[in-house]
Amino acid sequence: MARMATLLLVEDDRTIGSLVGHRLRDEGHDVTWVLTGAEALDAALRTSPELVLLDLGLPDLDGIEVCRRLRVFLPEAVLVVVTARDEEMDVVEGLEAGADDYLTKPLRFTELVARVRAHLRRVEGRDGSGARLVVGGLTMDLAARRAELDGHDLVLRAKEFDLLARLAQEPGVVVRREALMSDVWDEHWSGSTKTLDVHIVALRRKLVALSERAPVIETVRGHGYRLEPA
Repeated sequence: MARMATLLLVEDDRTIGSLVGHRLRDEGHDVTWVLTGAEALDAALRTSPELVLLDLGLPDLDGIEVCRRLRVFLPEAVLVVVTARDEEMDVVEGLEAGADDYLTKPLRFTELVARVRAHLRRVEGRDGSGARLVVGGLTMDLAARRAELDGHDLVLRAKEFDLLARLAQEPGVVVRREALMSDVWDEHWSGSTKTLDVHIVALRRKLVALSERAPVIETVRGHGYRLEPA
């Protein structure tokens, strides 16, 4: 069984919310279930959850905007959007708004529990054992979870940090997409990898914006990504 964690469930469908809440409580978690976006923002400030399951189809506020606000309130939390909108652009919009992962309805409880367990294991294992990575002008302190580029703070979301650190562990080496999904998200991942692509785009944007001498994340088609010093 996964360790007990504080979770926030945002789901306006009472049947689904009740079922998901009971399933996660059976796993030993402390679950706060709310029905609206306004309640979600209030509960986030009150409970400081480690992981949020956020339905995008809310009755009061736009789910994407709620996601953006939650990311500001909870910079280190894992945000998983849960939605019936399974079209690619809806998923991408959620990821760009700050989500770390997504699930589409109808939910499969086995997959839901597995994803939650995997994300919480990674949150628990983020001590970095004091390691420090240097690639050109990029420095990453894994224990403090801080990144600098040419002496300037590089502000990264949790999964962005994990992804860049994984690439920085092997600079100049192609890391396969499957390995990145396994190491950063879920070792049993079997769905779409668009989550990875959106995070790569965000990382590139942040690196280039901070320094012209930023390391470059290169795409190796059919294989994966490679981090090269500038």
